[in-house]
Amino acid sequence: MANGFYNVPTPKNEPILSYAPGTKERALLKKALEDARANKADIPMHIGGEEVRTGKTISISPPHDHKHSLGHFHEGDKGHVEQAISAAMAAKELWGNLSWEHRASIFLKAAELMAGPYRYKLNASTMLAQSKNAFQAEIDAVCESIDFLRFNTHFMTEIYQDQPQSSAGVWNRMEYRPLEGFVFALTPFNFTAIGVNLPTSVAMMGNTVVWKPAYTQIYSAHVVMEILKEAGLPDGVINLVYTSGPVTGDVIFHHKDFAGIHFTGSTNVFQTIWKTIGDNIFKYKSYPRIVGETGGKDFIMVHKSADAKAVSTAISRGAFEYQGQKCSAASRCYIPSNLWDDVKKYLQEDLKSMKMGPTEDFGNFINAVIDEKSFDKIAGYIDQAKKNPQNEIIAGGKYDKSKGYFIEPTIIETKDPSSTTMCEEIFGPVVTIYVYHSENYEQTLELVDQTSPYALTGSIIAKDRYAIDLATKKLTNAAGNFYINDKPTGAVVGQQPFGGARGSGTNDKAGAKMNLLRWTSMRTIKETFVSPTDYRYPFLDKE
Repeated sequence: MANGFYNVPTPKNEPILSYAPGTKERALLKKALEDARANKADIPMHIGGEEVRTGKTISISPPHDHKHSLGHFHEGDKGHVEQAISAAMAAKELWGNLSWEHRASIFLKAAELMAGPYRYKLNASTMLAQSKNAFQAEIDAVCESIDFLRFNTHFMTEIYQDQPQSSAGVWNRMEYRPLEGFVFALTPFNFTAIGVNLPTSVAMMGNTVVWKPAYTQIYSAHVVMEILKEAGLPDGVINLVYTSGPVTGDVIFHHKDFAGIHFTGSTNVFQTIWKTIGDNIFKYKSYPRIVGETGGKDFIMVHKSADAKAVSTAISRGAFEYQGQKCSAASRCYIPSNLWDDVKKYLQEDLKSMKMGPTEDFGNFINAVIDEKSFDKIAGYIDQAKKNPQNEIIAGGKYDKSKGYFIEPTIIETKDPSSTTMCEEIFGPVVTIYVYHSENYEQTLELVDQTSPYALTGSIIAKDRYAIDLATKKLTNAAGNFYINDKPTGAVVGQQPFGGARGSGTNDKAGAKMNLLRWTSMRTIKETFVSPTDYRYPFLDKE
């Protein structure tokens, strides 16, 4: 057996391709989109290395073209969740005992597959089934997914290298064990990279996983599983099931071997899960790890010293990229009265130039929201805002679902900083702006901090360094990711570990070493080289 203290390749962020006209990547991506649209996918569950088809199929369609079918997936039931748990437990011993460098090799190979032969297939699946444009798909499905895999293997080695001090005659060691049981990964529709990270970061530390993606992310999740299998992931390590939330939870959270959940989704769902785990705590072999990133009502706070054009760009990008369907999307803005006229003019100019339509047309900045349920919810918020005399729709406000679930990027100016759209998470292309008197900066900072139960992301835009310092201190607990002179979105793995507190989650920071630590159970080993043979200590000796 070969021995060594191995170094994984130094991680670097995956370069983002431009997809500009005339580039090779643009042509290859368009070809991948054509191929995916032309073929009808038959997507099975993956349990213990087997492809499981139930015959109970659900159609998959692009949100921007809901009359077109991309194929279907096979929905499972309670029995399939039980099978997935059994497969995870059966794979646990071999996987947990595999040398860490071999686990690392699998995920590093998966990163290379995403960067090379699978790049356009993974991007195309995300563009079609999640309605992301080429740039948003590239930074999410490919680059962030690769970054998670590369940086997490690096963080894993840093964890294993963290060892205690030893005194004379003693050798102290720290062993980082996988959790005792299986882990449940529950992933949302909006980021393919979250679907990559949540199950793989857990598995990387020697755990086995039951993974349930949102139904609207299954199309790209299947491609992710294809990549992991080609990379050499053993059977049963990650088991991919397509089952409803209540059915899945009813099995998972009552199982004695449930060891933890890695979650991204809504605050209400996470709070319900937490309560269910608490109610069932006496059933489990150990205390489950609960890691979750949930909702946000993310802010842009502007000081009177800011540049109006920089403010409008931060809002246009922060609020409307991927139709505002990001936990970090700018959703409420506080603009000083001295800048508002210019900011408003620039924003209206931006929105007039934004094209909306299918992702296959690379000229479209705005695409469709994810499904009809989301469309109806967002449209309802817009209609409600229109009825409020304190509000004015200064851009957008229209929507149409005849062909796809299209909602215009919408800007609401409100005179009421506690109005509904300033407080509640909308998860769509809607931003509300409150104009405050430019001399009331400090009071408005307090308003920002107190308005929302969430604390995910936020930004301050200012030239005045004292104003930046004050905002940084006043808003200490208002955002887990805080941006200075930028939009509140776009966290990069290895650069800005992501997560928030308050109603936004456990702040265990995806893309950081501390997240991986949550999926280990440490054992301290003390070895004494020469054992004592007399119970007496020197203090017992006579004078």
